[in-house]
Amino acid sequence: MVPLDPIPHPIDWVARRGAATDVALEDRAGTLSYADLEAAVAQMAGALHAQGFAPGDRVASWLPKTRTACLLPLAGPRAGLVHVPINPLLKRAQVAHILRDSGARLLITQPARGALLEAGDVPGGCVVAEEATLAGTAALGPSAADPNALAAILYTSGSTGQPKGVMLSHANLWLGAISVAHYLALTPDDRVLGVLPLSFDYGQNQLFSTWAAGARVVPLDYLAPRDIIKAVIRFGITTLAGVPPLWSQLLGADWPAEATVPLRRLTNSGGALGERMVRSLRNRFPRVQLFPMYGLTEAFRSTYLPPELVDAHPESMGAAIPFAEVMVVAPGGGEAPAGTAGELVHAGPLVAKGYWQDAARTAERFRPAPPWSREGGIAVYSGDTVVRDADGLLRFVGRDDEMIKSAGNRISPTEIEEAVMSGAEVREAVAFGLPDPQLGQIIVVVAQAVADPREAEEALRARLRRDLPGFMQPARYEWRRALPRNANGKLDRAAIRQELGE
Repeated sequence: MVPLDPIPHPIDWVARRGAATDVALEDRAGTLSYADLEAAVAQMAGALHAQGFAPGDRVASWLPKTRTACLLPLAGPRAGLVHVPINPLLKRAQVAHILRDSGARLLITQPARGALLEAGDVPGGCVVAEEATLAGTAALGPSAADPNALAAILYTSGSTGQPKGVMLSHANLWLGAISVAHYLALTPDDRVLGVLPLSFDYGQNQLFSTWAAGARVVPLDYLAPRDIIKAVIRFGITTLAGVPPLWSQLLGADWPAEATVPLRRLTNSGGALGERMVRSLRNRFPRVQLFPMYGLTEAFRSTYLPPELVDAHPESMGAAIPFAEVMVVAPGGGEAPAGTAGELVHAGPLVAKGYWQDAARTAERFRPAPPWSREGGIAVYSGDTVVRDADGLLRFVGRDDEMIKSAGNRISPTEIEEAVMSGAEVREAVAFGLPDPQLGQIIVVVAQAVADPREAEEALRARLRRDLPGFMQPARYEWRRALPRNANGKLDRAAIRQELGE
């Protein structure tokens, strides 16, 4: 087990955690030892430093899981810059927003992706460059940055408006890596398959926690569940992370006996598994440890359930991870007693630095911890309702905001509504997330058509397939002649949801 190290370091220190000759990364191109990893990070950081950017400038990446995409989270901060990874599934409108909002000075992408961007998508002062730009020989030594300095901005959807950038320090990333490597008990002989996007905190942490343990990470972009199963066999994978929709797909796939032999642990976040899926995973992988977890980008990870408790508590999201204080706060601000619902509030050094250039939304979510908090300081108020049982384990109850969580993605209903309304097909629209056994939630749009609803839906689906990524596509449209309004003249979301039977 990785020892707990409460001393935060610059995040690039993880490149030197393993023995020099051990393999740090393996992909179709071969392997990188820890010595190779350190050299590659140093050279990439040197290439970035040579660009002449000012400390704290933002460098964005819009890439699949290439080696550049895997090394930039370390090389950018080593060069004194702030890394902004962009989900490769996003379309040009979302990419343009992130570039503009972050004030990125550099976008590293591939020619085919860069060709999708149109005039005005890339803000003035931002250079679009290919991965080869980061090749160089002038190595830059380890970072001496203040652990509280900004290292990354991860964009996540909010309940209203465009995606917002969560600011993460070196210490946030470093302590998150040590915490996960510790409670998963990763060892140098582990092989971790990285199937989640590196723009997600969960996916990026797979790099950091693996390297903090001196283990091997195998990044993988996959098209079908069988690609994951083949990779488990080919690379002897011991650790596989996923979100509930992925587990549903994998449970429905054929697993050859040799594929389950190397597996030691499965980890889940991005939505509750539910008792049915927990039982299914335990039946399919009886010798493999299952780690249900709960997290939010604003504090990375809050809880995990030890594998030995899963069979007895399949509905639980566990208790606090190392370096986290997790509280259940009653509506009046006091501590909610066992069995009573309250808001999950997270304090401690994993709490992010707020939202990039958004003081108003930062003040809403990041507030002083309750007076009775052990850690004190600024806490993140999740907006999620949980209940703590007599054993101290937490159970997720629901979300207080209108966020849609589908296929492990947090989706802003306002962003969906803005996309729907940006054409000429509808007059008004609202979006909701409705329960779905496979995806967690599906996106349902209730709208008033300008003309014939059937023609409007056909045109709308065609346009949104072009403008939005797959995980943001509405699954169903409900057409109304008029949408109800409240006393203030605003659309009455509660009444519309009630009409849907929710």
